Amino acid sequence: MKIKKGIVTRFHSNTLELLDLETNEKITAYLRGKFKLQKIKPIVGDYVEYSIDGVGGAKIENILPRKNMLYRPKIANVDQTILVTCLKSPKVDYLIIDKFLVQVEKNNLDCVIVLNKVDLLEQNEIDEFMKIYSPLYPVVLASAKKNIGIDEIKEYLKNKVSTFAGMSGVGKSSLLNAINPGLQLRVGEISEKLQRGKHTTTYTELLSFDFGGFVADTPGFAALEVYDFEPEKLKEFFIEFDEHSMYCGFNDCVHINEPNCGVKDAVKNGEISEIRYKNYLKIYNEVEEYNRRIRRKRWK
Repeated sequence: MKIKKGIVTRFHSNTLELLDLETNEKITAYLRGKFKLQKIKPIVGDYVEYSIDGVGGAKIENILPRKNMLYRPKIANVDQTILVTCLKSPKVDYLIIDKFLVQVEKNNLDCVIVLNKVDLLEQNEIDEFMKIYSPLYPVVLASAKKNIGIDEIKEYLKNKVSTFAGMSGVGKSSLLNAINPGLQLRVGEISEKLQRGKHTTTYTELLSFDFGGFVADTPGFAALEVYDFEPEKLKEFFIEFDEHSMYCGFNDCVHINEPNCGVKDAVKNGEISEIRYKNYLKIYNEVEEYNRRIRRKRWK
């Protein structure tokens, strides 16, 4: 029995769609019973070993170790995240962006921010966004409609496993169609009443690029909660805090109520974005309240 290797591009209840790593052939494979007994399920992005039986059917033999795993979107072995956002049609709150970036940092992933639909923006709106985020992460200014930034995004995607994520309606599918027209992804519309996008992607699927690499086009999200850690750890996920925390008067400073705080001083001096810092406080309070509710339930 010859063992072959593939990457999971889509997962159903009992079958998987694979791309063979050697031939690039698309394969439909079945899970062996042992995985059900052990309650183990592969996810999109998993590298697996599979075999071909005597009648041409493919069966999963092993799920190879993961280097990482995201839970929203649920995908394994990611090299980077492409966060697609926009400021108009729909308007995306900076708090949502920062919650997503917390998840990125928590999973130790590289991140590229794509500000889409720049053709709808005034220069001062672009400048404000760039002032906040370009010192922290690579930022690509883009417009699928006007073909702006497409080649730059393509360079970031080459030969990597990436996630394309962001709120519904920000233009993820439109950008991917512009980057690789052969994908032919369905594009949604914006609700005029709610200024929210209609979901065009309802499941996570790994797509292969003609120029090399994979991308997960994921369902959009309207909100992102990141509560699975203690609030004191949040400061580690705001990367600009690190160089200023050495000037804090307390080693365990969380940069909120403590005196002699280097981070708060940096906010006052304009070295750290006030918008980002206010979002840090909001997320900290949300995480603290969530953990408080969990503890109450345990005591009961």
